[in-house]
Amino acid sequence: MKVKIRKGDTVEVISGRFDDKGKRGEVIAVFPKEGRVVVQGVNIRTKHQRQVQTQGRTINPGRIKYEAPIHISNVMLVCPKCDRPTRVGIQRDETGAHRVCKKCQALID
Repeated sequence: MKVKIRKGDTVEVISGRFDDKGKRGEVIAVFPKEGRVVVQGVNIRTKHQRQVQTQGRTINPGRIKYEAPIHISNVMLVCPKCDRPTRVGIQRDETGAHRVCKKCQALID
């Protein structure tokens, strides 16, 4: 699957859980084979961790909060120029391919 969202981009959640919809965050990780992205501060999950001892190190018990991956179709890239969620186009020239905002035609990278 060709992914037009990269690590470090700012995205906005456009669908999904009611408390996450409309949130903006930075992309932490992209999983192109699964078609999922991890967004900072979005889709927070709680994992109950028990105390584990491995290789002389101890992992403390408790509740750990972490960002779970969400499907890439549920987020839209935010254009750095017009500061609105937008679709992404590809513009090719002699130097290579570049991502372009479909609303204001600004180069994204």
